[in-house]
Order: sequence, then C-alpha cells, then structure tokens
Amino acid sequence: MNLVYLAYRNMISKPLNLVLSLLLLVLSVSLVTFILQLSQQLNGQIDKNIGPVDMVVGAKGSPLQLVLSSVLHIDVPTGNIKLEEANSIKKHPFVGSAIPVSYGDNYKGYRILGTERAYLDSYNAVLGEGRYYEKSFEAVVGSNAAKKLGLELGDTFISSHGLVAANAEAHEDHPYTVVGLLEPTGTIIDQLLVCNLESIWDAHAHGEEEDDQEEDDREAQDNEEHHHEAHDHEAHDEEEHQHEEDGHDAELEITSLLVTFKSPLGLVQLPRFINENTNMQAALPGFELQRLMGLLGSGLKTINGIAMAILLVSGFSIFISLLKTIRERRQELALLRTYGLGTGKLLRLVLFEGLFLAFFGFLFGWLLGRLALVVASRYIETGYGYVLQIKGPDLMEFVFLGVTLVIAIVAVLLASTSIFKLNISKTLADE
Repeated sequence: MNLVYLAYRNMISKPLNLVLSLLLLVLSVSLVTFILQLSQQLNGQIDKNIGPVDMVVGAKGSPLQLVLSSVLHIDVPTGNIKLEEANSIKKHPFVGSAIPVSYGDNYKGYRILGTERAYLDSYNAVLGEGRYYEKSFEAVVGSNAAKKLGLELGDTFISSHGLVAANAEAHEDHPYTVVGLLEPTGTIIDQLLVCNLESIWDAHAHGEEEDDQEEDDREAQDNEEHHHEAHDHEAHDEEEHQHEEDGHDAELEITSLLVTFKSPLGLVQLPRFINENTNMQAALPGFELQRLMGLLGSGLKTINGIAMAILLVSGFSIFISLLKTIRERRQELALLRTYGLGTGKLLRLVLFEGLFLAFFGFLFGWLLGRLALVVASRYIETGYGYVLQIKGPDLMEFVFLGVTLVIAIVAVLLASTSIFKLNISKTLADE
C-alpha cells in the first residue's frame, strides 16, 4: 500500500481543514522570508555603498541627511560648501583621499553627479562601452540608469533642475552627451549619470551669465550716450572683469566631500575638529546608518516575532487538524490495522500528512514572500533608485524550512498518541 498517496488523499479529503492550516503557515512563512530578504539586501546595499567612504563633509544640518544624500543618494542635500574650504580639508595629514561631489540636477528622475574620476574608481566601476568624460557636458551612465532611460553611446539629454522628475527648469542650452556606459557594479553607481564638476558649475552659472549679458548690454548703451568717456569706461570694465576672474575659484561650490582616512586617528579627531572649527559639518556614514538601521531593525525584529508567533499558531493548527482527523477516522485506522498495517505504518501515514502540510505551506509562503519582494523592489526602485534582487532560497531559509518541519513533526507526534491506544475490536464493534 502506498502510504504517501494515501496520506495525500486523506489530506485533500478535508479541504476546509487543509485551507485553514495552510493559510496560517503561508502567512508566517511569507512574512519571515520577506523580512529576511529585505533586511539582508538593504544591509548589503548599504555596506557596498558606504564602503569607500569614511567621512562626508558638507553644509551644516542633519548628519544623517548629509550621508543619505551624498552617499546613498536618497535624500536632498543640506546645502553647498565652498570648494576652497573643502580643499583645505584635503590637505589635512589625517586625510588619505577626498573626492568632491556636486549635484542638484536630474534627467527623468535619475541624478546627475559631478565628480572626479576617482569617485568611479572607488566603486571599481568599469566601462562597458565608450570612454570616460573628458570635458564639460560629457557623461558616463550607470548600467541601470542606461537601461531604464534607454540611453546609448552618442545620445544627448537635457538636465532639469532638482532631484526628482518634475516640470522643473531645464538647462536646454547645455545638453549632455553620453560618451560611456558602465558595467553593473551593484552599487549606487548603477543609478547615476556621472560627469565632471565643471558641467555642474557651467549649467548653474548659465542664469548668472544671462544676467551679466543684460548688464553688459545696458553698459554698452550708456557708452554710446557718453562716447566722450568711452576710453575710461572700457578700462574700468577690464579691471572689473579681471577682478571677477581672480575671485571665480573662491566662489566655486560643491555639495560635499567624500573622505577616506590615512589612520584610525582621523576617525576620532577630524570630525570633531571640522564640526567645532569650521562652517562645515562632518558625518560618519557607518555610525549614522548604524543608528538608522538600529531603529529600523527593532521594527523588523517585531515583525519577525509576530511571524514566528503565527508559525507556532499554525503548528498548533496542524496539531488540532490532525487530532480531529485521527478521531474522526478511528474506524478507518482500525480497519487498516486488520489489513496488516502496524502501528508504525499508521504513524508514518499521519506523519506524511503533517509533512505535506508543512512543506506545501512553506513552498506557497516562500513564493508569496518573493512576490512581496518583487512589489517592494518596484516601489523602492521608483522612490529611491535601488533594485532588490529576486534570488533562490538561501541558507537561512533552508534553516527556517527545517524549523517548520520540526514543528509539524512535533504536532503530528502529539496528535498521534491515540493511535498507540487504538482498540481494534472495540472500535470496529462500535461501527
């Protein structure tokens, strides 16, 4: 007699009990697997993105906001800092490297980042096609951004002011040209359009140039009216122009500076020095994000705790369902005993039923958890530009499967005690 097939037929003969037991199990498994994958992938993404950065220097404000905006690119910046002041940090003996970044524009919601080539190198970004940018308004595009935007080598695009896709002011006089496409890195680089710092400065200086041009036109008109003072006025203009050129570098701004330390002493002393003695603020990505994940982690642990409680309830449900089934089928079990099935085989029959419930409940719960991850990935990608990967079961999920099966086995053993006390002759006589 095929016990596996018989267990399957017995299980589906009570569809209401089957659905109730499965629902509780599916709910708990889907919650646990979803939270496990979400926390693992978010932690992995964060670790990869903050890895090349020991400290962020930017405008004063919220240190967490500074880290989220400058390293993870999921918030707005706290403001700008003077390039001249940032360069003074570069010269500090505790600083190993310092990479300036500047941003404030987007193309269809994807951020345009002005920075140095060292920024790409720090994330081990490699060109898949084309070349790196060499002059203003040339850009290399991250793999995911290129895919979503449909950008290819030689394409041009126009940036919009701001960090979100909206009907914002567009810099139509300064189109960018795609000169390179990057290979996937699994970091924030995949979501960015990267150019040099001069591109950002030139794009935002455009409005100021128009104002200067209007002023020059008015001055030219005045020159025509006062032609007898033309020589003196021209000399005066040249002096002013030279003065503006000399002060140009001092007026340049960046959004933040991404710093790595030469020694652990920098981690201890430099942030405090910057915060207390300059107009800038220093934030440590590891510390700030650890605080953030600590707050989120408590919520995730609470959800996991609820899921485990539901799992125990589902185990109790399996116990009740099997106990009820055994009591309702006492005559059937007694009849099977007369056909030669010993107590051990009857126990295995009930055990197969419990394991079927646990396995299929876990399978459907795992699939539901992955479906929830797909939905969450689309939401996170739309809002923050991050993409969650849909993977097969990992080690922790196999461990969780083992826990689920053990709970089912315990429930079966507790429900099956009446099998050992089965009085065949009395049970058949009662029938």
